[in-house]
Amino acid sequence: MKEQAQDKIHIRQLEVFGKHGVFPEENRLGQKFEVNADLYISTREAGLKDDLTKSIHYGEVTHFMASFMTEHTFRLIEAAAEQMARAVLLAFPSMEKIRLEIKKPWAPIGLPLESVSVEIERGWHRAFVAVGSNLGEREDYIAMGLEALRKSQDCKVEQVSQLIVTKPYGMTSQPDFLNGMIELRTLFSPWELLEFLQNIELEAGRERLVHWGPRTLDLDIIFYDDCVIDTRNLTIPHPDMQNRGFVLKPLAELAPYRRHPLFHKTVSQMLMELERQENGITAKRIE
Repeated sequence: MKEQAQDKIHIRQLEVFGKHGVFPEENRLGQKFEVNADLYISTREAGLKDDLTKSIHYGEVTHFMASFMTEHTFRLIEAAAEQMARAVLLAFPSMEKIRLEIKKPWAPIGLPLESVSVEIERGWHRAFVAVGSNLGEREDYIAMGLEALRKSQDCKVEQVSQLIVTKPYGMTSQPDFLNGMIELRTLFSPWELLEFLQNIELEAGRERLVHWGPRTLDLDIIFYDDCVIDTRNLTIPHPDMQNRGFVLKPLAELAPYRRHPLFHKTVSQMLMELERQENGITAKRIE
């Protein structure tokens, strides 16, 4: 797995003119804004080779941000920051993350102040999504899910495992599954990704009638970066992945050395342990 860059290119006090604000006169007349940005990208190769193509052209990024502020109108600088950060990340895909601040020097609040600003940090995240189907034309449903992911600007499909035929898990009196794994690069937060995946399932006719029951399309988040999340609606890493060969086998094809943030074991190690258990083999210490 590629290590996330900690190198940064700083852009400071970029003055731009924009028409952003809650009051009508702000949208009509416009005013000055200041933009600060930290662009996260590994500068190692560019520095060693003295090659601009291995880095980000900060001049192009600066002009992009200035044009964005001029060509769009938002009521809130929160919206301006959110939409600009997304636009920059999509326009410059080698950028891993951006920390963006938009300052409003002349905020109309009726009191003397230097400025009001909003600062956000947004970036690409790596997620592994298990895919499965055991109803109807299974391969077609899985292909439908992949196509929906590929159409989204906020998701980039990096790798797709081979599909394997597996026996049902939990509720065994149902057809065999086709299972696989998808590696994504995504701008979605974990909860946004969950909602997006559930909408894809609904479009494929997924009905959640029986726990562990048959389904046209199943899309489960297994890993999201190294996040550990435990809420009523979302648990990451997937809480039962270590017991599911149909998850671990395709995951091991894509990321055998990825380490579970809680168990501190690689995917390959978890798969080996599960296969030992299923074959009735217990590990013995060599004296």
